[in-house]
Amino acid sequence: MSFPLGNRRRVSATLPFSFLVALSFAVAAIAGGSKSPYCNNPVQLAMVKIWVDGDEGEYLAGLTASFGATLPEEKNKVPKLPAVFSNPLNGCSSSSSKLSGSAALSVRGDCDFVTKAKVAQSGGAQALLVINDKEEIEQIDCSGDVSPNISIPVVMVPKSVRDELTKTMANKRVELLLYAPTRPIVDISVVFLWAMSVGTVFTASLWQEFGISEQTEKRLNESSSKESSDAGTDSDNDQETIDISVKGDAQYHYNSGNKCTSRKCRNCPQKTVRLPVIGEVSILSLGVFLLCVIFAVAWAVHRRASYSWVGQNILGICMMINVLQLARLPNIKVATVLLCLAFFYDIFWVFISPLIFQQSVMIAVAKGKNTGGESIPMLLRVPRLIDPWGGYNMIGFGDILFPGLLITFTYRFDRESKKSMGKGYFVWLMVGYGFGWCGL
Repeated sequence: MSFPLGNRRRVSATLPFSFLVALSFAVAAIAGGSKSPYCNNPVQLAMVKIWVDGDEGEYLAGLTASFGATLPEEKNKVPKLPAVFSNPLNGCSSSSSKLSGSAALSVRGDCDFVTKAKVAQSGGAQALLVINDKEEIEQIDCSGDVSPNISIPVVMVPKSVRDELTKTMANKRVELLLYAPTRPIVDISVVFLWAMSVGTVFTASLWQEFGISEQTEKRLNESSSKESSDAGTDSDNDQETIDISVKGDAQYHYNSGNKCTSRKCRNCPQKTVRLPVIGEVSILSLGVFLLCVIFAVAWAVHRRASYSWVGQNILGICMMINVLQLARLPNIKVATVLLCLAFFYDIFWVFISPLIFQQSVMIAVAKGKNTGGESIPMLLRVPRLIDPWGGYNMIGFGDILFPGLLITFTYRFDRESKKSMGKGYFVWLMVGYGFGWCGL
């Protein structure tokens, strides 16, 4: 029955919300009930391991179909299958190439996935890999007549697989092994990343207790106080920044080293030497500086090694502690504006930039992704230790620095206001920051 437009508006306006919710569930149930009972397999993340002339190579990631056989979780429960391209390549009709006992490969398109699976199975294939028409992989739906006779697994793989396997299979024997290992809910690498991010902010907040000389502390506080007073008296000069010269920056690093080493080695002889630009420094801190240079050079030489993430994390943590000491927020007003702008900045560069630049610029920069030359990843990373898929878990520097600026500010505020740990802001912000990472 059709309603005039005016009546339709009055009816929809008077319908109770609960009725609309119940109606939506009923429609979903009817739509779901129309699916074949043989089309309810759980979608699995499939690992496709490749052997070339008997040597194990890399692996591919794919998604299983919601029909056909499911993949086992352990690789020792499935055999290696020779890879064979269907002919025709779309896999929509009987193949002239021998598919018996193989993992058949066909490209997406020209017919539905169920038809491709039936054709591959009728040719004797033990599995079907559907090569997508783009690099992303998608869930294989059940378009077509699904029958219980489809007993082979069906997996979708990225578009790049076609060119890579075509080149390799031209003069080499390629075998594939398909299984679906389960991923751990929480990898131990996440615990390490949590400890590094929270520990970096905590250390940077307390660093001024043992890492900054009294002269440097006084200079930074006077600079901050002067700018705050200038901002209140001169509306044309409303810039709350800390002016740090090259000489002052170098002195800051050496003064920090002097105070740290002198506290840890009170009985050590404090011989000094005068250097150009930097001025007078202790021999002990100069030795620490040389060790740091050696460490940085060693990491640069071995930056492509599998263990380079250790040096990268150490250098990154040291840099962030340094930044959180040099870039100090003068008041909560600046902190509020900075964090609000950073919030919208992240939204644009992570979620909106892919629509403009075809990729997330923020993620590409954080990973150090580029088309040539060298790249410096702006993140901390730890390899996944118990994840069968391998890879790394990562945290960008911005996720530590921006909250760290506020947390270090609250520590200085509590100290200057002579607030106890329980009544101040610092402890509660640290707890909130730690729990916030648990939510991610």
